Amino acid sequence: MPVLMDADRMGRTLTRIAHEVLERNRGDDELALVGIRTRGAVIARRLADKLHDILGAEVPTGALDITLYRDDLMRQPVGPQPLVRRTEIPFSIDDKRIVLVDDVLYTGRTIRAALDALIDFGRPKSIQLIVLVDRGHRELPIKADYVGKNLPTSTAQSVQVRMEETDGRDEVVIQDDGDVGGDE
Repeated sequence: MPVLMDADRMGRTLTRIAHEVLERNRGDDELALVGIRTRGAVIARRLADKLHDILGAEVPTGALDITLYRDDLMRQPVGPQPLVRRTEIPFSIDDKRIVLVDDVLYTGRTIRAALDALIDFGRPKSIQLIVLVDRGHRELPIKADYVGKNLPTSTAQSVQVRMEETDGRDEVVIQDDGDVGGDE
């Protein structure tokens, strides 16, 4: 499996995205980051740290679990129950510019579920989307505002984002069908 992004490149990419977010939202005190569990939440935390380094101020950051909002739960045959994790958004999202963060954008269904879940927490002023990797193959009309890397893939491939905090190393790789793992 070729490594398409290593730790150094991921760090540079997140720094670039942090600057793009600030440029687009200049002077907005209502900015907040919400990462989709699991790796989106890790990326959101890293982006919050980079924004703090640049601004000298904290950007509210939360983590969103979308398990119960997925449209594929009832379509799966009886089997193991999905793992429901905690949503942790320790601030009101009302009238905030929410920046939703995920690792891979593929069909758009995960983002749709995240939007449904997020709206249950309040009424943000706006929602923007950051993804580390956009691999194409959209099934829904969803487009990221900030993209780390556009990575055209076939539907027989999966994109694996690994983070130090969850996987012991930072990297992005493509796996061919038949390899273990998957994404959205």
